[in-house]
Amino acid sequence: MAFLEDGNHTIVTEFILLGLTDDPVLRDILFTIILCIYLVTVSGNLSTILLIRVSSQLHHPMYFFLSHLASVDIGISSSVTPNMLANFLVKPNTISYIGCSIQFTSAVFLATVECFLLAAMAYDRFVAICNPLLYSTKMSREACIQLVVGSYIQGLLNASFFTLSFFSLIFCGPNRINHFYCDLAPLVELSCSDVTLAVVITSISAGFITLTTVFVIAISYSCIFITIMKMHSTESRYKAFSTCTSHLTAVTLFYGTTMFIYVMPKSSYSTDQNKVLSVFYMVVIPMLNPLIYSLRNNEIKGALKRYLGKKIFSYGNLFCKTHYNDTHQV
Repeated sequence: MAFLEDGNHTIVTEFILLGLTDDPVLRDILFTIILCIYLVTVSGNLSTILLIRVSSQLHHPMYFFLSHLASVDIGISSSVTPNMLANFLVKPNTISYIGCSIQFTSAVFLATVECFLLAAMAYDRFVAICNPLLYSTKMSREACIQLVVGSYIQGLLNASFFTLSFFSLIFCGPNRINHFYCDLAPLVELSCSDVTLAVVITSISAGFITLTTVFVIAISYSCIFITIMKMHSTESRYKAFSTCTSHLTAVTLFYGTTMFIYVMPKSSYSTDQNKVLSVFYMVVIPMLNPLIYSLRNNEIKGALKRYLGKKIFSYGNLFCKTHYNDTHQV
């Protein structure tokens, strides 16, 4: 049952996700596109994680953070995409009250972890370029583990505030969420209780996370830029800057989209525009990150070539041995 009577109110026990569109033709097209994006996201990020694990050349702090970023990207996409794909096939697409809270909380947790991982990666580049002699000390394995664990702890703290806010909302009638997943804004619109406390808590928590991580990234890259400008060799400047381009691209995409969704005034864009931006933020960016790092990073491209070369060489040897044995047996 979608509703349960409680005195004079009707308590919602499940929600209906309206999804992206009602056009059947467009739904089929979007289903195919988003399914392909999801498959590329999972395979691309898993490949990044495996490549970093098996390649000794990539056992550096930056790639340690990148492997966790790839894991988080898989989680972000998986928290909403399977349900979105089901929405294209099943009408109405319902999600339970508890399921909605889990989806909402997991999305907040993973997005927060990504913010802090991006900040940690910016700090890593700052130490590598501005304090190269202290790099092995400041970015030791213990320090990297502490930064990653801290990112997950911050994710849990922020998610706990959002979870408390979710359970403080009372839904007593309308249960149709005009979105493809359980996001705070459409949930607040459906609530029949006072939402002031929930909005204030989540705004302060999200604001603190955003300002903190953006501050770390901005300071890190300001120092990096100053250091690069002081370099006398053009080749040194290019080499130093090239190590940052992949991360800068990822940061720009992630925070640029986030600012549009959560910072821009709601009156300045429509619900449909918000859905499109959310698709880019939750579905497309997790697919782009491994492509950005693999296409713009020479170390990853080199490690991939060496790994594939070894595999091809080993398969070639195996084929030659098998063929040689078969020939002599005859």
